[in-house]
Amino acid sequence: MSQTEQQDGTAAGTLAGLKVVDLSRVLGGPYCTMILADHGADVLKIEPPQGDETRLWGPPFAERSDGSRDASYYLGVNRNKRAISLDIGGADGRAVLLRLLEDADVLVENFKTGSMERWGLGYEQTLAARFPRLIHCRVSGFGADGPLGGLPGYDAVVQAMSGLMSINGEVGQGSVRLATPMVDMATGMYSAMAILMALHERGRSGRGQFLDMTLYDCATALLHPQAANYLLSGRRPAPLGNAHPNVAPYDKWPTRNGEIFIAVGNDRQFRLMAQTMGQPHLAADPRYATNADRMAHRAQLREELAQALALADGQALAVELLRAGVPAGVVQPIDLALNSAHASARGLVVQTGDIRAVGTPIKFSRTPARMRCAPPRFGQDNVEVLREHGYSEDEIERLLRLGVVHATRTRPPE
Repeated sequence: MSQTEQQDGTAAGTLAGLKVVDLSRVLGGPYCTMILADHGADVLKIEPPQGDETRLWGPPFAERSDGSRDASYYLGVNRNKRAISLDIGGADGRAVLLRLLEDADVLVENFKTGSMERWGLGYEQTLAARFPRLIHCRVSGFGADGPLGGLPGYDAVVQAMSGLMSINGEVGQGSVRLATPMVDMATGMYSAMAILMALHERGRSGRGQFLDMTLYDCATALLHPQAANYLLSGRRPAPLGNAHPNVAPYDKWPTRNGEIFIAVGNDRQFRLMAQTMGQPHLAADPRYATNADRMAHRAQLREELAQALALADGQALAVELLRAGVPAGVVQPIDLALNSAHASARGLVVQTGDIRAVGTPIKFSRTPARMRCAPPRFGQDNVEVLREHGYSEDEIERLLRLGVVHATRTRPPE
């Protein structure tokens, strides 16, 4: 591969040749399939007649070339996909879906558990026998079994129920939702990993399988180190604001020109921090000799650091600490972070068509991610996809006329 190919991303991605049928909506499933699409998978985004509801989750909205508009929420997780609208509530729509699955490697969906079975499309019921190599990934709130089996789950609700919310926030001020939908996105990432694991195993066995991915399970998996602390000590974790439950100093402090975060992970870093800050007495103080000592005297240490940092140039000090080997950084708003020189150097903001978005964090030396196209407009690829799967022009016209396939969004159900 030439240097030009590496730079412009024209080389085939690591997942080129992989076909993914994506029935999911909102965030967890679409985030998973965007990861796959960024790296070359052909992802067919199949939407119901009313479309993915996140197309309406704005403002802000982008005005599209066909006169429609889509919310930033949708645009942020649906690039590099092709879109077809399909009503699988009827027999004709299900027949189209089954044809799309004939050469598919992966099916991703996040319907309420039991929905696919009611439509005669359950994995054990139909898909496993008909498509033995298919990997069927279901993303749901709580799974099909257990006391909460089959019930719907949204990110914030699962944050609350899993314990994540209980450890977030300031001391004594109550639980706070994580500002980003971390559970949805983590479920998407875990699902992408699970799909790749299943594909690897299929290379040995030749068989697909069903992946049962839930927001609740993934939220619980994010509880480190608080869950590990509880399981060892038996003590209920509590919110600590910006502080770390196991390490000190690991917190945010004000300086004369902004806030700074310092994250000291070991005794050597603590000594380097004290030296760089011009506070060598801190490293010599027996109260702060080890991390266990610093944890025991966390309040006193925080006060001493607050006094030392109050008049410091936080912008300059953060760089000095980093260069000295101490993890530290200025607390920045998102606009400054996305426009920083390092974000630019790392290619973290990309342009796909007329849409700017956060780029993939996954970097390969030979097969980089390729931003092939902007998030698709509703039903954008109806005709192309149906033609590829053997439908004639007359058949396509019939599907459009009967409302099996839709060119424009219908009104969401009441």
